[in-house]
Amino acid sequence: MALLSSPANQSRVLQVRSFHELVTTPMIDGVNALCWERKLPGNFQELVSLLEVVEGIMPLDEEHLRNLPASALGRVAANIMLDDLERLQALGLAPELNCIHGYPRDEAEGPVATDVFSFHVDSAPVRTDTWLCTYHGAASEGLAHHEAQRKVDIPATRQALLALYGGEDDPDFSAFLQDHCYDLHYEPRPGAQPFNFGQGNLWRIATEWPGNPVPPCIHRAPFTTAADPPRLLLIS
Repeated sequence: MALLSSPANQSRVLQVRSFHELVTTPMIDGVNALCWERKLPGNFQELVSLLEVVEGIMPLDEEHLRNLPASALGRVAANIMLDDLERLQALGLAPELNCIHGYPRDEAEGPVATDVFSFHVDSAPVRTDTWLCTYHGAASEGLAHHEAQRKVDIPATRQALLALYGGEDDPDFSAFLQDHCYDLHYEPRPGAQPFNFGQGNLWRIATEWPGNPVPPCIHRAPFTTAADPPRLLLIS
């Protein structure tokens, strides 16, 4: 295992050498992301072309992937995705495979957008982690905590949220921020350098849950346009 220390914003990412290490390595001493770096064989582009996704998010079930009329290399790619799906299912997780050609945007008026394009952390009421892998298309991005600031802690943004709330900065206001997930979103500090999760790498990243000894991993979906290739994504 190796702690990725260059660039500085990856200092909380630990690189592991196998799926076993990805599962069993504890997140302690500030490490809030584990990465199993992989160079995957197979033709994932072929799978995307066979899926013919036009827009939005297309869930992929096992039967659909197994029945695609893929070449030998396309079948290799499909089997890799199915193997990863089964690995996570064996852990008692509920992973999803998706072909994504655009996410919905947060169109609500307000000072904090809460869609997946905003740097954010995942949260849960119980101990859990987020798992993800991008097989094709643009990969997710991460951001170190020292290069980020919670949007609700930015004075101008907090005042705008208070005006939207229509009350005082009290415990009820904190509950309002939590109810709308405003408190989970972050703004990069000047000069911040987000890091890329990369294609083929399987990640396990920390979420925000009561008693978590490490800070949750700040991340976001990549900005894409209609001209960009769809993403093949595993997430749990």
